[in-house]
Amino acid sequence: MRCGTLECMTRIAVIGGGQMGEALLAGIIKSGVEPRNIVVAENNSERAEEIGNRYGVLVTDVANAAESSDYVFIAVKPKDVPTVVKPISDVTTNLEKEVVLVSIAAGVPTSFYENLLSAGSPVIRVMPNTPMLVSAGVCAVSAGRYTQPEQLETVSELLAATGTVIEVPESDMDLVTAVSGSGPAYFFLMVESMIEAAVGLGMARQTAAKLAIGTITGSSKMLAETGKSPTELRESVTSPGGTTAAALRAFEDGGFRSVVYDAMEACAEKSAELRPKEPGIG
Repeated sequence: MRCGTLECMTRIAVIGGGQMGEALLAGIIKSGVEPRNIVVAENNSERAEEIGNRYGVLVTDVANAAESSDYVFIAVKPKDVPTVVKPISDVTTNLEKEVVLVSIAAGVPTSFYENLLSAGSPVIRVMPNTPMLVSAGVCAVSAGRYTQPEQLETVSELLAATGTVIEVPESDMDLVTAVSGSGPAYFFLMVESMIEAAVGLGMARQTAAKLAIGTITGSSKMLAETGKSPTELRESVTSPGGTTAAALRAFEDGGFRSVVYDAMEACAEKSAELRPKEPGIG
C-alpha cells in the first residue's frame, strides 16, 4: 500500500551533511519528524560527528541510510551524484517497499536517476536556496514520471518547514536555478555594492551596512506583504526629477536590466551543463 503522509513514514535519509543538507535536516525535524526516524550519510568523520551530536540523528554510510528509509534526499554536489546513486540503487532494487528519491542537486534531471534506479522508481527534483537556513527559503519541486501525487505532497510538506514550496514543470528547473536558486547571491552582491559605494563616498562602513541591510530588509517585507508589484512599489518612491529618479536613470544608463538578463541566462545555461555523466558512459 502506498503511503504519502508524514505519519506513515518510518525513516528519512539525507545523503550529504553539508550546509544545504543540514538546512534540509533541520527543516525535516521542524516539520514534525522525530530525529530517531532520520538517518544521515556523511563521509567526513568530523562533520558526521557534529551533525549526529547536534540533531540526535544516526549517521552512517549511504547504503545503510538508503536501505532503511522510505524517502532518500540527495544533498550532494552534482558531480558526486553518480557516486552516491550507485549504492542506493544496489540496496533498493531488491527491497519490497518503495523508496522515493528526492534530489536537491542542481542541474540533475529526474530522468538521470530513473535510468540508474530500478524500473518505475519515484524521483522528485527540488531546487532550494540558501535562505532555507533561516526558514525563509524557496523550494521549487518537480515530480518524475513515476512519482505519485501523495509522494509529492509529502515532500512538499517536509520542505514547507524551510520556507515556500512551489510546484513547477521540470522543464523550468534551469530557469528556477537562475531566479531563486542563485538569486540570493545577486541580492547579496547588490547589498555589498551599496555598502562599498557609500564607503567610497565617505560614509563609515558600519553605518553604511546598517542602512543598506535595513533598507533591503524593509523593502523585501513591503514586496511580500503589500500585494503590490515591484513596478508599483518602485514608482511609489520615485518622484519625477527627484533623487530616486536620478539614481534609477544611472542604473538604466548602465544597462542594469540587460546585465540582469545576461546574468540569469548564464546561470540557466550553466545549470543545464551540470548534469553528470552516467557511470560507464563516455
